[in-house]
Amino acid sequence: DVSFTYPGSEISVLYDITFKAPSGTTIALVGPSGSGKTTLCNLVAAFYNCSDGQIQLDGTPIQEINLDSYRSLLGIVEQDIFLFEGSIANNIAYGKRGATIEQIQTAATLAAAHEFISEFVRGYDTKIGERGVKLSGGQRQRIAIARALLADPKILILDEATSNLDTESERLIQQSLSTLLKDRTSFVIAHRLSTIRDADQILVLDHGRIIESGTHEELMERSDRYHDMVVLQTHPQ
Repeated sequence: DVSFTYPGSEISVLYDITFKAPSGTTIALVGPSGSGKTTLCNLVAAFYNCSDGQIQLDGTPIQEINLDSYRSLLGIVEQDIFLFEGSIANNIAYGKRGATIEQIQTAATLAAAHEFISEFVRGYDTKIGERGVKLSGGQRQRIAIARALLADPKILILDEATSNLDTESERLIQQSLSTLLKDRTSFVIAHRLSTIRDADQILVLDHGRIIESGTHEELMERSDRYHDMVVLQTHPQ
């Protein structure tokens, strides 16, 4: 029964949201822009407290859990990647203090980043500039995915994590994303519906409410909003 209104606003952006995310499952959030997907993930990450209702972890309201302790369970890969001026290795290692170069390279390989990193003259010691200006959008996102893999979080949030990837790059990391999602409780926001077909549960949001839920196959059989979204993407004519 979670509802949420941003501080200083009178208009709610989420209304009566209720669902369960069993441990180790992937929950996909789909819907038009402004439907509340990112806000819902921000509540899961405890960036804000619910206006009404509760988010619970194993039955305990997250407000009763030490915030630093709770955040240590989280890994987040967002559309707007945070990279700092420094080497590629240091940016990946940001996900895990004391990481070895072998661990960093393993994470980069799983994220389909090792090949392009190796093409730089200085490899993992390459300086990427402020906010990663020397990398393409797809390269920055693969660095962020490598960072998340290295951190090995219990709860993962992917917010449009493949949005800046071309088709070939997206194909390269689909298997990596499967590795990243395996055995984690994951929340995935994606406009490209091809990236969330295998989710254990898909929640369709519209105007801050869950209007449909189920697996890809279940939702396709109902011929409602999700079905229309899939058809629109696969047969735009």
